[in-house]
Amino acid sequence: MATSPAAPKTAELGSGIRQDDSIPLTIIQARGAKWDIRWRELWQYRELIYFLTWRDIKVRYKQTALGVAWAVIQPLFIALTLSLFLGKLAKVPSGGMPYPVLAYSGMVLWQLFSHALTESSNSLVGNERLITKVYFPRLVIPLSAVLGGLVDFVIAFIVLIPFLAFYRIAPTVRVLALPLFALLAALVALGAGIWLAALNVKYRDVRYTVGFLVQLWFLATPVAYPASVVPQRWQAWYGLNPMVGVVEGFRWALLGVGRAPGHLLVGTIIVIVVVLGSGLYYFRRMEASFADVI
Repeated sequence: MATSPAAPKTAELGSGIRQDDSIPLTIIQARGAKWDIRWRELWQYRELIYFLTWRDIKVRYKQTALGVAWAVIQPLFIALTLSLFLGKLAKVPSGGMPYPVLAYSGMVLWQLFSHALTESSNSLVGNERLITKVYFPRLVIPLSAVLGGLVDFVIAFIVLIPFLAFYRIAPTVRVLALPLFALLAALVALGAGIWLAALNVKYRDVRYTVGFLVQLWFLATPVAYPASVVPQRWQAWYGLNPMVGVVEGFRWALLGVGRAPGHLLVGTIIVIVVVLGSGLYYFRRMEASFADVI
């Protein structure tokens, strides 16, 4: 006598939904408070950060004739242009440094910041398909965009060595602080970048303001001139631009001239804490809606 197969067991999931026990079920829920960044989860996805970073680097230079040489050409040619028009013709003071060294050292660090800010602000929209198909901490995407800029920074920095040799500038023990200033530049870009990335998901006109913002920020940062040209009475307000202390500190560590920009670095660190902290909070708050809105 034939027997009918046993009916599959079901479980009540709430809201009238029943699930067959024979089918694996995974439920993804938002966890923790809005300020909880879940650093352990980010560490678990470190391989994804690596692969996304490496992917961005390969895509950026794919099918280019000069490849990674663009990481050197862009800051070098801008520095040479600044040296011609501002250093030679306009006679902009260089604070006791050879103007080409001042310009190129500033451009190397500025390229790191501007690239990281631009790429991170557009990173969520650029990875729309990935976000809507699989779960992972969304902070991985802007973080990998910032890390990709560090590779270009290292390549462009190597060209600084011939500059220093040509002008007979011997590095001092201060060069040990160079990674600190590069890290600060990356943190400034990450803080502003995650703010803009989260806003860009909802307001797509943010992408059009990023280039304009970078240009204004460049003019307000001592890349083509030393911070000493700013009158003393404006120095406190000028230091609210976090990149001022970073660029001045980078030159101080690299070239060994002037005093340590202690007062500027204090303002830089305060602004980084505020911008990065608030950016992480807002990003975490909006994270659950990215897949639906994007």
